Amino acid sequence: MNQWEIWHEAQPVALDLLLLSVVALAGIGLGRIAIGGVRLGVAGVLFSGLIASHFGFRPDHEVAHFVKEFGLMLFVFALGLQMGPGFFASLRKEGLKLNVYAVGIIGGGALITVVGAKLLGMPLAAAAGVFAGATTNTPALGAAQQALAATPDGEPTLAAMAYAAAYPLAVVGIIASLLLVRRLFRIDVAREVEEFRAAQREGVEPLERMNLVVTNRNLDGLEVIEIPGLRETSIVVSRLRRQSAEEVIVAGAHTPVHAGDVMLAVGTKPHLDQFRRVVGDETDEDLMQAPGSVTFRRVVLTNSKLLGKTVQELGLEHLYGVTVTRVSRQDHRLTALPDLALQFGDMLQIVGDEKGLEQATKDIGNAVHLLSLTHFAPVFAGFALGVLVGLYPMEVDWLPAPLRLGLAGGPLLVAILMSRMGRIGPLVVHMPLNTNVALRDLGIILFLACVGLLAGENFFNTVFTPEGLSWVGLGALVTLVPLLLAGFIGRRFHKMNFMTLSGLMSGSMTDPPALAFATGLAKCDSPAVAYAAVYPLTMMLRIVAAQLIALLGA
Repeated sequence: MNQWEIWHEAQPVALDLLLLSVVALAGIGLGRIAIGGVRLGVAGVLFSGLIASHFGFRPDHEVAHFVKEFGLMLFVFALGLQMGPGFFASLRKEGLKLNVYAVGIIGGGALITVVGAKLLGMPLAAAAGVFAGATTNTPALGAAQQALAATPDGEPTLAAMAYAAAYPLAVVGIIASLLLVRRLFRIDVAREVEEFRAAQREGVEPLERMNLVVTNRNLDGLEVIEIPGLRETSIVVSRLRRQSAEEVIVAGAHTPVHAGDVMLAVGTKPHLDQFRRVVGDETDEDLMQAPGSVTFRRVVLTNSKLLGKTVQELGLEHLYGVTVTRVSRQDHRLTALPDLALQFGDMLQIVGDEKGLEQATKDIGNAVHLLSLTHFAPVFAGFALGVLVGLYPMEVDWLPAPLRLGLAGGPLLVAILMSRMGRIGPLVVHMPLNTNVALRDLGIILFLACVGLLAGENFFNTVFTPEGLSWVGLGALVTLVPLLLAGFIGRRFHKMNFMTLSGLMSGSMTDPPALAFATGLAKCDSPAVAYAAVYPLTMMLRIVAAQLIALLGA
């Protein structure tokens, strides 16, 4: 018995905490070392754990197993909350094509993994680890290990060792594939950036104001909501000046309109031009500068009783004579249509007199400090639901054991749905971005540290053998072949912009270092658009694919 084991018997909890802390600290430092401009990042924690375990520093097995699974759940849940709002949007329009490519990359990698493992006589437990490592997807490793642990002859440790063997070359391989595609097609990155930005601007119209004088006699006496084309053009009328008056008033949905009145309309330029042809003529008069008690204010929706209600259901016009003209949600500015459902943290631009605005502000909440608070009740509710969903068995006839989403897939799916809904009964689902990043980083550090500590005892004795080298070689094929095929097809046949292509290739591997390299190459964040579009679905499918590979060998 060595000295570490003697101390560990005397103070097991304290020594386990010390070991985890030192491994995490060393791994963070290791991940910051750049070799050829490439860093391991958080994966450095995995290798520091492998080294510590190799030299005999090992925690209690049950403690390490619990911390590993809890860290994984913490990571994927925080990740799901972050990517939930954009998950369903990513499956529409251009995102659909990108996700088809991502599915092809995932399927191609899984096929190469299984076929390669059969040809090399490799256990599919190791193949599942190779698949996860070659695609730099840590939750996939967790899912594979859970599937293996549930089978009689499963080898979770073997998967972890294969993952660690394939991971380093995968980080380099993803970046190398980007450079190969760039060189093959002789791509001018600066020109691609300009073309990408021009394409992004097409069809995206900012909200503008237009002052219109009512000359259409057919509108005389109609309420604002009854003006033809108002709903179809998504126009909001916020202010009105009567022909015989000097001061402006708030224009609500049921405010009557008369010929000669001047109104302020808000919408996109094409819609405003269309609305102008119905109402009358544009005028140089600016109702924003006109005299009167009407003003505007921006307030944040923090009243939990109003979450999920539409703009119309707020009833601000009837209660306080206030009109909602715009809604800002994260990076998007939306027209305040009557049927727009509101979420926690939405910023509403409201128009009215000072008294009405003050009353409406109190009703809406505007407690800005609440945006920086983390609501932990829905977090633990999500943990519980995620565990239950993850444990649910899905019977597949040709698999020896039921397929489960596990602690990698269950909490991820629940978090995506919770983030989409915005609340669960009385519980408001909101996590500030800095808190989300902190919990996500903590979870992945705990997971990787424990994976390394549990797998390191035999890692170095295995990885430098013919078996270990076969893991590295197969991993390189799993990384490079699908990416290069997707890159060639996307550029050659679909004329895909390099910004989109680099984001797709990085996102389909869920690889932040590759995204960082692509954005550095482009000197802008343009690749992140495609990365975000494919990341959510990619994460879910890689978790399922890793389990399938593991269970096929059971």
